[in-house]
Amino acid sequence: MELDHDADITPLLGRDWSAVNHRDALADLARLGWTPCGVGDWAVGLRSPRGLSAARICPFDPAYPAFLELCRRCPGNPYLPQVALAEALDGGGSLTVLEFLAPAAPEEAAEVARRWREGEGDEAFDAVRRTALTVDEEWRARTPWWDGIDLNHGNVRRAVDGRIALVDVFCMDGASLYRQVLDDSAVVRERLSTAATRHLLDIPYIARESSPAEIEALRAAWRAGAAVTS
Repeated sequence: MELDHDADITPLLGRDWSAVNHRDALADLARLGWTPCGVGDWAVGLRSPRGLSAARICPFDPAYPAFLELCRRCPGNPYLPQVALAEALDGGGSLTVLEFLAPAAPEEAAEVARRWREGEGDEAFDAVRRTALTVDEEWRARTPWWDGIDLNHGNVRRAVDGRIALVDVFCMDGASLYRQVLDDSAVVRERLSTAATRHLLDIPYIARESSPAEIEALRAAWRAGAAVTS
């Protein structure tokens, strides 16, 4: 399957996505017939009408560009997804369109994770692992609250053509980052920039896991930090 032959992607090309926030991007794709198919900690996934592609829409995730960099450095590697579109959204969000990947069987995912940990695998798998370690080192040196490589079972997927592919193998230390929001959110704006953190409180994890009181505490702390940095 070649994603550039997927007609569902055509309406998304050539737009200035930098002027669109994550909410409007989600609404735009829904109007085009894309269907929500998953919610992670940082992003929402939608599947294209024909089922060949998936969109990942995220309000905030400083680790995801590292995964896209891994894909760029390993072009054509069968263990990584084809990426048809990678766009920055207004306020620090992102829109990525890639081939649709279904969950791998649990026992299969566990075996892939074991091979990664123990450095086993064929040449293409080893190339992804080596490159991921290099990207991890680079991002760790310059990204506040970086956590590193996280190859959990949910990141091992199966493509439409049957092969195993890895996604989202890097992560942030979200617990420490959002604790800093509560302690002094001005620090977060200073270290990650105001422009890139405008929708920091909109990630799905907060909506799913936080109590009303916790949400209000985060929003109050975020507003207080804005007053300090303005």
